[in-house]
Amino acid sequence: MKQNGILCDILPEGHLPEDMKNLGIDEIGDSHLFTSMETPMKASAFELDDQTKIKLIEEKFAEIMDVLGLDLSDDSLSGTPHRVAKMYVKEIFRGLNPANAPKIALFKNKYRYKEMLIERDITLYSNCEHHFVPIVGKVHVGYISSGKVIGLSKINRVVEYFAKRPQVQERLTVQIARYLAEVLETEDIAVVVDARHLCVSSRGVEDTSSSTLTASYLGKFNEHETRDEFLRHIYQKG
Repeated sequence: MKQNGILCDILPEGHLPEDMKNLGIDEIGDSHLFTSMETPMKASAFELDDQTKIKLIEEKFAEIMDVLGLDLSDDSLSGTPHRVAKMYVKEIFRGLNPANAPKIALFKNKYRYKEMLIERDITLYSNCEHHFVPIVGKVHVGYISSGKVIGLSKINRVVEYFAKRPQVQERLTVQIARYLAEVLETEDIAVVVDARHLCVSSRGVEDTSSSTLTASYLGKFNEHETRDEFLRHIYQKG
């Protein structure tokens, strides 16, 4: 299935086809194809406040450490369950909560700038939803104004918001593009993500040299000339 310029078999409801239901957990975890376009969230996701979530995660993570055989009475480890719980809720997975979405104000394009605007090499830190280990890389974003412009730092904030949740790279790419199209009121959006996955480099095949490239093109960026110009700009150095 081709979705917004990216080849990805993302399933609408996150369900496996019948002929794939016999795949093992590890096989599914090594693939990025068996998921929904939206981040999978249960209906009761926001019934607990942050402090309650931190307390519960702290308790559960202490159990995990105990099962692993770690001595929680050790000074270095005793505070780890709380630190991990706070990090999960307040930092690396804060993008799960819509209340943390960036506040974005649009401005009139008084300069009447009609060419593409590109923000390249935006730092990406996310986490793989299959193994909860980091995804690290760069995001390149381009758009053509429909009469409104956005503060440059807000583009970084949008990337950060969708990155701060368990992710697969294909979904992340499309989510950034769709969100920017909505807030900028333009269909002319391009997003390219180039990232390394620690689930590939630190486990399994242990390949430390490869990276994954995904792209989502909307509107005019589906035209070859416009897309080629965007790609020249993001990969042109110096």
